[in-house]
Amino acid sequence: MNVRSQKKLGEILIEKKLLTHAQLAAALTEQARTKEFLGTVLVRTHQIKERDLLVTLSAQFDMPVIDLKNKYIDWKVVKRFSSTLIIDLKCFPIEENDSGVTLAVINPLDAWVLAKAQEEAKGTAVTFALVGPSDMEDAIQRYKQYLRGSI
Repeated sequence: MNVRSQKKLGEILIEKKLLTHAQLAAALTEQARTKEFLGTVLVRTHQIKERDLLVTLSAQFDMPVIDLKNKYIDWKVVKRFSSTLIIDLKCFPIEENDSGVTLAVINPLDAWVLAKAQEEAKGTAVTFALVGPSDMEDAIQRYKQYLRGSI
């Protein structure tokens, strides 16, 4: 499992001068109202760019950011995992090598998704990488096309 920085997301964004204290306060109020993750609120309200959020989360969780749009998908690896994990939980298997399997996630704080991915890996070491929501949706669409073609 990846190591998490002791600093909170809002603190890091303020230190990087990507967010002001006032913007953070407003986003935290909105987060309390909507129950969304802070990063989701900040991107949805255009306070920060998705890429800035990904880079910050990458540093915070010591997790690489990858671009799925042009990434080769090894369908043999993908087929080892359930469509529920991929479509519903938005956890996409990317590749497998001697070190284990790498899965893309959009939220490094979603303990349920991370645990489910580990369970489905059936003892294989798991590494997680961050992707943006639009990248994940594109990969899921490719997966659905793959499923239609293999039926």
